[in-house]
Amino acid sequence: MNKKRPVSLKDLAKELGVSVSTVSRALKNSPEIGAEMKKRVKMLAKEKNYRPNPFAISLLKNAPHIIGIIVPDIVTHYYSSIISGINDVARKNGYSIIITSSYEKYKLEIQCLEDLVNIRVEGIIVCLSQETRDYSHFEMLYEQNIPLVFFDRICLTDKFSSVVTDNVDSAMKATVHFLETGSKRVGFIGGANHLDIVKQRKHGYLQALRDNKIPIEKELVYCEKIGYETGYKAAKALLSLPNPPDAILGMTDSLAFGAMKAIRERNLRIPEDVALIGYTDEIHSGYVDPPLTAVTHQTYKMGEATCKLLLKHIAGDYSVEQVVVPCILSVRDSSSKVK
Repeated sequence: MNKKRPVSLKDLAKELGVSVSTVSRALKNSPEIGAEMKKRVKMLAKEKNYRPNPFAISLLKNAPHIIGIIVPDIVTHYYSSIISGINDVARKNGYSIIITSSYEKYKLEIQCLEDLVNIRVEGIIVCLSQETRDYSHFEMLYEQNIPLVFFDRICLTDKFSSVVTDNVDSAMKATVHFLETGSKRVGFIGGANHLDIVKQRKHGYLQALRDNKIPIEKELVYCEKIGYETGYKAAKALLSLPNPPDAILGMTDSLAFGAMKAIRERNLRIPEDVALIGYTDEIHSGYVDPPLTAVTHQTYKMGEATCKLLLKHIAGDYSVEQVVVPCILSVRDSSSKVK
């Protein structure tokens, strides 16, 4: 599907039959421009959804093109590795990147998006915040023909391309690994249920139980929020059940690390009493004791694939694609009861 590029000063000037400088001065309320002309220019600018372009001069001087990125945080190795993949592909194609963080807040995500649009980046890459349930700010970008690609936590897949992991299949494999190595009752700790990534990983976990004819017990599933403290609280709740799990799948490493603390506080052994698997495979996974079995994301490849999709859209190909980058189960010492 062909889409129009953002409206420029030149477009406005052509439609009004005046010079670009006249339009520019009118939008700046220059006293050199009459009131009637200012009114005509501003009405047309609003009608055409024109946005000022602070980078116009630098672009004319062949400055690098800009891609904007919004991530939930910029501290974890997971996001920094994905950004590295994005950055390397961007630079090879003459683009620079601007990184912003929503800090997992919906309102900050909207602000980041507005900031990037206002400085006229040529395209935007986004991983949703945990709070985001309303996607109207992204739908607005679609209407404005601004290229955008999601990764990991995604939405509006009918309108925007995305890059994800094989969430269902990887969660199934992790759960089956528990069952094949001596665990009987597997618990699941996830994030907020409205997130697509949570739904898919939970689905994979539940499907593995069904395939192995193990009854599904709702009390073994704890989904609230992604984070260390939630993992700790969730594991405490699961381990306090009359019939607690002897294995826990945390859908992120931060949840698994929190669970590890709760398991230790009860003087339980990992994996003999409670086996444990995390997700994303942060660098700390190999440093904890015992080393954490984790579903490893190929983060750098995810970043590369995301940027390549965005550059394709910037070049004018707006066909929507959903790219899946497979995960790898990295087995360490925290998950197998059978040696």
